[in-house]
Amino acid sequence: MISITAMLGAATMYVRYKIIQTQNLRIFFLSYWLNLISLLIGVLGCIGMGIVASFQETSVTTVHDVGALITFICGVAYIFLQSIITCKACPQWNKKGTCFVRMTISVISIIALFPMIICGLLDGMKMYRCVIGEEPSPYHQASAVCEWIVAFGFVTYFLTYIKDFQAVTFTISTEIHDDF
Repeated sequence: MISITAMLGAATMYVRYKIIQTQNLRIFFLSYWLNLISLLIGVLGCIGMGIVASFQETSVTTVHDVGALITFICGVAYIFLQSIITCKACPQWNKKGTCFVRMTISVISIIALFPMIICGLLDGMKMYRCVIGEEPSPYHQASAVCEWIVAFGFVTYFLTYIKDFQAVTFTISTEIHDDF
């Protein structure tokens, strides 16, 4: 499921990139590079998610954790850059409410990212095995809570794209040339 989610996330990011690109051609509001960098960072986060899916935490802990770190850092950077893009597109393409919601989600995710990483490092990035009567360390608990806040932020952020995606038609065309 994580691999499928990573592919769907990358596809969603690409569609969002194309929407912004087309809007920017109509009314210039954004540097081409900011949109492209946002896409590349987002896709890198999806690659990190693919790494998480491919390497089990119980088998190859270090690779799994690096993939998770890439996913969370790039994911938060992506939603923050997209929030900036949304604010720059206001009022032509977005409402102020959408800007506020997206920026709020990205700021909460940024705030949760730091204690997630710090507490994970202080806990020693070791895997917690649930043993009856044994409590996980406070660092592990704090890191896990922040990890869920960031993950919930991603899901919520992508849900804010629904209105944007309803306003466009995305077409993929294929042409075969006989000059081969």
